[in-house]
Amino acid sequence: MTEQQLIEQLTRDIVLQQPSSIKGVGDDAAVIAHNAQHTLVASNMLLEGVHFDLTYTPLKHLGYKAAVVNFSDIAAMNGLPRQLLVSMGVSAKMTVDKIEEIYSGIRLACEHYNVDIVGGDTSTSLTGLTLSLTAIGVCAPEQITYRTGAQPTDLLCLTGSLGAAYMGLLLLEREKKVFEAGGKQPQLQGYDYVIEKYLKPKARVDIVESLHEEGLVPSAMIDISKGLAADTLLLCEQSKVGARLYIDRIPIAHDTNAAAQEMNLNPMTAVLNGGEDYELLFTLPVALHDKIKNLGKVDIIGHIVAAEQGCCLVSQTGEDIPLTTISTTA
Repeated sequence: MTEQQLIEQLTRDIVLQQPSSIKGVGDDAAVIAHNAQHTLVASNMLLEGVHFDLTYTPLKHLGYKAAVVNFSDIAAMNGLPRQLLVSMGVSAKMTVDKIEEIYSGIRLACEHYNVDIVGGDTSTSLTGLTLSLTAIGVCAPEQITYRTGAQPTDLLCLTGSLGAAYMGLLLLEREKKVFEAGGKQPQLQGYDYVIEKYLKPKARVDIVESLHEEGLVPSAMIDISKGLAADTLLLCEQSKVGARLYIDRIPIAHDTNAAAQEMNLNPMTAVLNGGEDYELLFTLPVALHDKIKNLGKVDIIGHIVAAEQGCCLVSQTGEDIPLTTISTTA
């Protein structure tokens, strides 16, 4: 059972009872009505050994990333993060200095994105380090963007480039194995870009601000946390549409290509199935094509089609390749 299937099974019978609960489970963040602006709430849990490895993850970077992944969920609703709740489960091996290092990373992220830490909890953990953070954001009701609004002929837009985070993870895992086998120090020179993309991602709040400034409201949006394939399929499933993604339009950074070549990996594997890039994938009506260039680093990588046409990659030769997900492990 996938994570999405488990969530659907656990929450399928939930009925919202409060009039102020506009949107519950099923999107990047919940939506709560509050005067002129709605409140967005997003929560993520990071577990040691599942979501991060302390062998190569600096504690300050871990704290920063834990905050940013929550801010990204708020951005994926076309909202802006404002507050953060921080909860930690720490084992006896975790000293106060180490906990402070994690918290310094969280505080740095909050300073960068102008977010206030307003509370949280701490507890003893018997199974390693656990970080559970909840971001609170705001958005005008008419600007909130769900995953459900994409329409045929809408343009598929992508911020930034993809695949770098997964290549950074693979490189860190490779050097960890070399070190454990013979004590050889990691050789990571020249890989700063992909490693930083994995350890210290960005939440594309800047693009959300640009959307607001341009008066553009995407018809649907999601952040790329599981890979372009899985997140495109999820957006299309919830919007009840299909999609065409053009391989030659999907941006891949030079450093990502170089790392993939060294590791004998097709960079499209990292793009489609690697995940943790936290870029935004969103749709806009084709009539707004000329305004997209004002948003900054945003590429049009495809378009939405009717559901019966399915989701496909389009090769450089025009061949349709069914869009599927594969399991990736480091």
